[in-house]
Amino acid sequence: MRPNPAEMPPSPIPGTLLFDLDGTLVDSLPDLTLALNRVLAETGLPPASLDLSRRYVGDGARMMLERGFAAHGQAVPADGLARFLAVYEANLTRETRPFPGVVAALARLAEAGWRLAVCTNKTERHSRMVLEALGLAPFFSAVAGGDTWPERKPDGRHLTRTLERMGAPFAGAVMVGDGANDLLAARSAGLPCVIVAWGYGEPAALHGDALIEDMAALPDLAVRLAAG
Repeated sequence: MRPNPAEMPPSPIPGTLLFDLDGTLVDSLPDLTLALNRVLAETGLPPASLDLSRRYVGDGARMMLERGFAAHGQAVPADGLARFLAVYEANLTRETRPFPGVVAALARLAEAGWRLAVCTNKTERHSRMVLEALGLAPFFSAVAGGDTWPERKPDGRHLTRTLERMGAPFAGAVMVGDGANDLLAARSAGLPCVIVAWGYGEPAALHGDALIEDMAALPDLAVRLAAG
């Protein structure tokens, strides 16, 4: 006897999760700070502490440099960005590691049928290099960096263009990040946003749709948010 579909509980249909990278999936602050401090030192300026450089992350390498130099009342040298990127590329995963629980959560989500993508303001090249080096690349169907589209976060088109490239519907898509840019981009795109409590962007001060303290909470939470 065939079961009556009306009597069967509905199965959640996985959607798409869009992840920020730095401060959300990986702790890259030490390696970003190393690159910043190398350029500062070459200009005769004192280094930034990890606590200070944490405030500079989130808008890409150029803005991190500008904030680091502005703290000393200085402008970025003409070759500053090129030097930063060269130093950073040579030390991409010297200390950078996935945050606790990230690998297990991504594996669980992928097994459940979710489509995963990275939406970051880091360059696409460096984002892909970090993901490859840390063994995270196979989880993701798409990687959009700050130079992939004409728009970057907080512009919501950074997210919607990524979904379009994946052929993924907007319905059932959820943004996961740690900063204001992630939340603003999600709001602009009309997507729910999960904020991770361990990030760099003062996550406790943000008002996303949910705040998680443990990545293990994401798979079940994503089902509820994707369902509307």
